[in-house]
Amino acid sequence: MSEVAFATYQQLPVMTDDDRLVADILDSQGITVSSAVWDAPNIDWLGFACVVLRSTWDYHLKPTQYANWLQRCSSEGIRLWNPPALVLANLNKQYLTELAANDIAVVPTTYLRASAAQQLRNVLERCELDEVVIKPAVSASAYGTWRTSLATADADQAKFEEQTRAQDVLIQPYLSEVASQGEWSLVFFNGEFSHAVLKRPAAGDFRVHREFGGSSVPADPPPNLVKQAQGVLAQVGSKLLYARVDGIERDGRLILMELEMNEPFLFLGSCSQAAERFANAIRDVI
Repeated sequence: MSEVAFATYQQLPVMTDDDRLVADILDSQGITVSSAVWDAPNIDWLGFACVVLRSTWDYHLKPTQYANWLQRCSSEGIRLWNPPALVLANLNKQYLTELAANDIAVVPTTYLRASAAQQLRNVLERCELDEVVIKPAVSASAYGTWRTSLATADADQAKFEEQTRAQDVLIQPYLSEVASQGEWSLVFFNGEFSHAVLKRPAAGDFRVHREFGGSSVPADPPPNLVKQAQGVLAQVGSKLLYARVDGIERDGRLILMELEMNEPFLFLGSCSQAAERFANAIRDVI
């Protein structure tokens, strides 16, 4: 009998309801699944047939500790999925600028390194942007993400200074399609498309996350969007157990907002076959 660990975090050490769907399928096939907090002491990670990153949702609050754990997994040969090197490269959203350099259609992104001498109005004027979204380069679930504009730049300067003194940030144009059409999340297992959802923010907000009132509905993406998402994954160049490609559709093009390879919510309950597909993918990598 093989044993699999789903890596979780201290605030929610047990599996999510979505992940339990997968665990139940694997259990029925003789593969036991247990949850394990990623930074808990004295866990024998080498004792698992594989370790699957699932709800390590505090990594952005402990970025150095998390990166060290990933590096340990790599150096000790812990069978982590996705592979530690790929996850490490995915933690900092600077990867978006690298994908853009490889001709992937990415939401225009300006990367600002932490500095005490940033003037928000000057940054927006230099980028020729009016309404923007600012987010930490290492973040999850819209943590530290906010909107501003040329009209409010002076009033927002103190907030901007405080954030940019502490961390690298991204400046991106506000995408109205997120509210009007929805943001796509396309989920892949072992490189194969599984299912998708459309996410929308609550009225008056811009964040699609459930924590901020956002919603999601199952949806069938146009085939050309799936093909373009596969093109994004092709840039990774290595096998992935799972990935979530997030973006908007504009004139038939997928504009990439995130390529999630670390701990994305996979909307397994939104598709009747999704949990089984994920279970099959896990069984394949054991």
